[in-house]
This record gives sequence, C-alpha cells and structure tokens, in this order.
Amino acid sequence: MAATPLSTNKFRLYFIVSWVIWAALYVGVLVRLGYDVKTAAIDSVVSNVFLALASVLVINNLRYYLPRKEQFLYLLLMCLTVAGLWLVLSRWILLLLFGPEASHFYSISIPIRFGVAVLIIGCVMLVSVVWYSREEQKEFEKRKNESERLAKDAELFKLRQQLQPHFLFNSLNSVNALIGSAPEQARKMVQNLSDFLRGTIKKEENQFIRLSEELEYLNLYLEIEKVRFGYRLKTELDVTPEALECKIPSMLLQPLMENAIKFGLYGTTGEVMIGLRARKVEKELVVAVMNPYDPDTKIQEGTGFGLKSVKRRLYLLFGRNDLLEINTTKDAFVVIFRIPDAHD
Repeated sequence: MAATPLSTNKFRLYFIVSWVIWAALYVGVLVRLGYDVKTAAIDSVVSNVFLALASVLVINNLRYYLPRKEQFLYLLLMCLTVAGLWLVLSRWILLLLFGPEASHFYSISIPIRFGVAVLIIGCVMLVSVVWYSREEQKEFEKRKNESERLAKDAELFKLRQQLQPHFLFNSLNSVNALIGSAPEQARKMVQNLSDFLRGTIKKEENQFIRLSEELEYLNLYLEIEKVRFGYRLKTELDVTPEALECKIPSMLLQPLMENAIKFGLYGTTGEVMIGLRARKVEKELVVAVMNPYDPDTKIQEGTGFGLKSVKRRLYLLFGRNDLLEINTTKDAFVVIFRIPDAHD
C-alpha cells in the first residue's frame, strides 16, 4: 500500500491530540498517587513517547503485512511482543533517570503498565486494520472499475468498427450492380460513400456528438441508399430544434435506419416511407425510427446486428437495458430509444 493512516492530516491530528490528552491523564493519575508533578511528567513523557513510537511501528508494519481473518493470532502476538519490549525499554530509561529508588514502584505497577500498553496498542492495531482494509477495498474497486471501463471501451470500439464493414459490404454490392446498368448512379454512390466514410473516421474521436451533426452523416447514408433503391425509398425526418442540440452516441442512427430500410422494403415493389422522429422530453432525448410492417409477411432472415449493436451500446454507455424498445402495430414497426440526461 502506498500510504498509512498517519499520511492523512486528519488521522495525524487525531493521533497527536489523543496522545497529548492521554499523557496529561497519565500525569494526573501519578500525582493522585502521591508523586510530585515533575516526576509524574517525566514518567509520562518517557513512557508515552516510547508507546507512541511503538504505535507508529505497528501502523507501518501493518502497511506491509495485513493479516487476513485466519491470521489474527499474528496481531495478538505482535501486540504482546511490542508491549513487552516497550515495558523493558521504558523501565530501563526510567531507572536511569530516577535511580534504584524508582525500581519498587515500577515493579509493582508492571501489570497495570503492561495491560494499558496492550490495550492502547490493540486499539491502534484495530484502527489500522480497519483503515488499511478500507483502502485495500477502495483500490480493488478502483482497479475493478478501471478494468470494466477498459473492457467496455474495447467492446464499444469493436461494435463501432463492425458497423462500417456491415454497411460497406451492402454498399459495395450495390455499386457492383450499378456499374453496368447505371454508371452515373454508381459514380454518385461511390462519392457519397467516400464522404460518409470520411466523416465516420473523424467521428471516432468523439463518443457523443450533437444530434444535428449525426443527422448530417445520416443524410449522406440515406443518399447512398436512395441510389440503391431509387424511387422506392422515401424518408421523412421530424426533429424539433431543441432535440437537434442534444448529445447522442455517434453512429447510433445509421444501423437503425439500415434495419428499417432493410425490412421496410422487403417484399414490396412500391414506394416505402421510412420515418424518424426526435423529441426532447424533459431531460431525455426520445428518438423513434419507423418503417412499414405487415404482420402477414414473412420477415426476411438476418443477423439482427443493427438492433443488437445499438442495444448493447446503450447498455455499455448508460448501464440500462430499458433504453431501447420495439413496438409493432398492424402497419408499422417502430424502434424507440432514449438518451437519458440529454444535455445540449
């Protein structure tokens, strides 16, 4: 561990004040027993300075070795050993200062001195063990949170990287189909695709962007899709001004619109309207993506990567599983997601 309780100003102040109060009480007890103030003060200073140093030794020892539940015998042995060493050392110093006449009083007070030393050192040990245990738990939680954050960032990055190839494969297949029949449309699609991918690379730097900026890239994507599907694809974006200023995870709308286009146009030859509506409701940004839906039509099989990736990203970013919901009516398939605490 990098620090001890004494490294904090608050604990150090408590430590010093406690010893000053205890030393004063020590003097008072000796004076009540008939000793003069000078003798009592010297005894108190010698005994308590060494006892305080012993406490510091114990605190630092526990910094490098913190016993677990099954090893508390170690604490008891250390407490008794330190108290015994303190008893011998303080007795030797006091006999040097007061001479042999102090030997009798010291000898009869040994049990009391030893008991007090064990009690004080035991309390210091208990406080230190609690402090170190809490610090160890904080470090563990910090490492755990950092590990989870790194894992989350790695997964988010992986999801965002997967989105581009998924969309890119579809677009390149469309370009390939258009090269022979409609080269001008193929050229336009390649240009739009280039602009879109250039924008997504820049967006990698920011996890959140304004909805207005996200819609700019979405429009590039929709232009690409309109080249693919021609007159069949119609889009309608209904976004309020205050919603435009809200922050949204980048690259979140494109997979939802891709999913809506994929399933909205499947099995039809006529025009299809794909809609997007965004509102700021209290502190949340609420976005709905809608496509036509026929419950009697067999749904085209697919990986469902778009919806899964969006739901997973929302969970990783906000820690909630209720931010994306899917609703169906007799003629519409609606995907709604919410961005909590949407700030502009």
